[in-house]
Amino acid sequence: MIGTGILKGMAVTARNFIGSYFDKERLITVQYPEERNPLPENYRNFPFLIYDDDPHAGLRCVACKICEKECPPQCIYIVKSEDKKPDYMGKPQFYPKVFDIDISVCMSCQICVEVCPFEAIKMDKEFELSRRERFDALLLRKDDLAKSNDYYRRISPIDAAEVDAKLTAAAEAAAKKKAAAPAVAKPVTAAAPPALNEPAPS
Repeated sequence: MIGTGILKGMAVTARNFIGSYFDKERLITVQYPEERNPLPENYRNFPFLIYDDDPHAGLRCVACKICEKECPPQCIYIVKSEDKKPDYMGKPQFYPKVFDIDISVCMSCQICVEVCPFEAIKMDKEFELSRRERFDALLLRKDDLAKSNDYYRRISPIDAAEVDAKLTAAAEAAAKKKAAAPAVAKPVTAAAPPALNEPAPS
């Protein structure tokens, strides 16, 4: 019985060993950068900011600073604007005047993504970020971090579809709530007091 188990194990080992030379999906060596393995859907590297249509006016971030507070290595720095701009639902919101992420410190934990209530920050799949300088070159500014929603749909189609459906439902619910709001009530006029010679109602 022991010998049978050993033979079965050796057969599995031999089959995998031989198959690794012919099955392209199992080849260990990839001729990088000419050949690249496709990245999985849930792969994450460093955060980026999402905007709709316009990289400045369409930025989803409202500078609530939740990600800055929750970031374990404290690598996010945000300065809130003094004025407001309309968000994707047309509601006036603040926006980040400054939004920096130091990716030399970032640990890619994705906590900033989990706590963001506006679906404004997501994890990127770009990993070729080597630089000659360590500090200034790895400090990404708002313009470096801002990427379109179409880019997010390309790198994470499943998650992006769920986010788009959620934002669309929220916008439709807000529009219905605004349309169904009752009209301003007219002021009720007080009843005239009875005349002096008329008997008061019992």
